Amino acid sequence: MHPRRPEGFDGLGYRSAREEPGAFSAKPDLGHWVTTPPDIPGSRNLHWGEKTPQFAAGTPLVSAGLNEDPYLGGAEQINRFAGFGIGLASLFTENVLAHPCIVLRRQCQVNYHAKNYHLTPFTIINIMYSINKTQGPRALWKGMGSTFIVQGIALGAEGIISEFTPLPRYNHFMFIVFCHCVKLTCIIAMPFYSASLIETVQSEIIRDNPGILDCLKEGIGRAMGFGVPHSKRLLPLLALTFPTVLHGVLHYIISSTVQKLVLFFLKKENSSSFPAENSNSVQNMLDAYFPELIASFAASLCADVMLYPLETVLHRLHIQGTRTIIDNTDLGYEVLPINTQYEGMKDCINSIKREEGMLGFYKGFGAIIVQYTLHVAVLQLTKVIYSTLLQNIS
Repeated sequence: MHPRRPEGFDGLGYRSAREEPGAFSAKPDLGHWVTTPPDIPGSRNLHWGEKTPQFAAGTPLVSAGLNEDPYLGGAEQINRFAGFGIGLASLFTENVLAHPCIVLRRQCQVNYHAKNYHLTPFTIINIMYSINKTQGPRALWKGMGSTFIVQGIALGAEGIISEFTPLPRYNHFMFIVFCHCVKLTCIIAMPFYSASLIETVQSEIIRDNPGILDCLKEGIGRAMGFGVPHSKRLLPLLALTFPTVLHGVLHYIISSTVQKLVLFFLKKENSSSFPAENSNSVQNMLDAYFPELIASFAASLCADVMLYPLETVLHRLHIQGTRTIIDNTDLGYEVLPINTQYEGMKDCINSIKREEGMLGFYKGFGAIIVQYTLHVAVLQLTKVIYSTLLQNIS
């Protein structure tokens, strides 16, 4: 928005260059009272990249130009919210729209009975339709609240550890070598992650109406060893510490490395093209928000794909002995109990390899493809909407 002031206004009501006959003119000794406006980006007397000219005392001031773009301020304001809107769409897709993919992916991972491994997105979409038809759409979004609680606990623990420990949050060397506070964060969030996993894979057919804070209650009960009925096959949290921390640390190292590499190449590729374009191009301004999102997307995709076998083992160890009943992922109806008897991480790996083959580690992999395809589609759609909006404004 540009300031609304009379044409030819030069401060304190004095006119110089465009003085009318018989009007009062400014004296040289009053020139120090005439001040220049600050360098405010988007001001009507500035062009992009220019600074306010400093006038000496008594120098005639020139009125604002008439050829300026009246929509420049509006485009800049819209552009400020472009990054926020695109980031919000990405966050919404990752945590809400993609949640059915997370539900089916986890159910397939812990279902050692399954004959259909759902390695392609076509079979995953078919089983989603069957579950939605028999149990309703609520079955595909179960446990979504608990996933937000676990993320909040992890972020809160990371922030507290960063404040009260000498480990810097963004020191790359310390963060990769000592993995910052990822280990402690995984350990703190581990019992709540187990409770959230149960809510996500538990069949909606036998579920009562869960409360919002059931994840917290069950997580505390899992940590303290009371309040939740478990079988003797339940693995203690100490036995789950190593695979949980290993997965968390490797996921961070892979994602942070890929993110930095992708961001480096994107910025290197765009550095030569941006200066050649018009500096007022709203499309260039919009494109400046996307390298971060693309890098984050590629980092999450690479980490999830590379660690998928380890995640399968981790989920089976967490779910063992919790008396969880899941949906039959072969049929889309009926339920199956989880009665595994793994002694630990090594025994789980050997059992999956022996009984289900190497592809058994990738059960439900089609959900990953659906999840990130949906993510890409939403990002591109959001970019097209904002690009069209900004082009119309300009």
